[in-house]
Amino acid sequence: MFDVTASIARILDALLEIYLWIIIARAVMSWFRPNPYNPVVRMICRLVDPVTYRISRIFPTRIGMVDIAPFILILLIIFIQSFLVRALFNIGARMG
Repeated sequence: MFDVTASIARILDALLEIYLWIIIARAVMSWFRPNPYNPVVRMICRLVDPVTYRISRIFPTRIGMVDIAPFILILLIIFIQSFLVRALFNIGARMG
């Protein structure tokens, strides 16, 4: 059972890490004017914008011209990686 739980934890950790880099790419893209018809740009926007929009609806995330919703999302991902992924590893270690 440890192998399954550890594998789930590793996959979840890897997916969260990839999503973290996608959020960073979206934040960097916001500094420039990327081609909105580029498929990569569209995919990144579709992956990040709905989540940051929901965060903006819950908390006021605008500070002047700066939107800190991506930063809040990054902190949330770090929190999930720190607690949920480690908890899964610990559960697997206790079972094995």
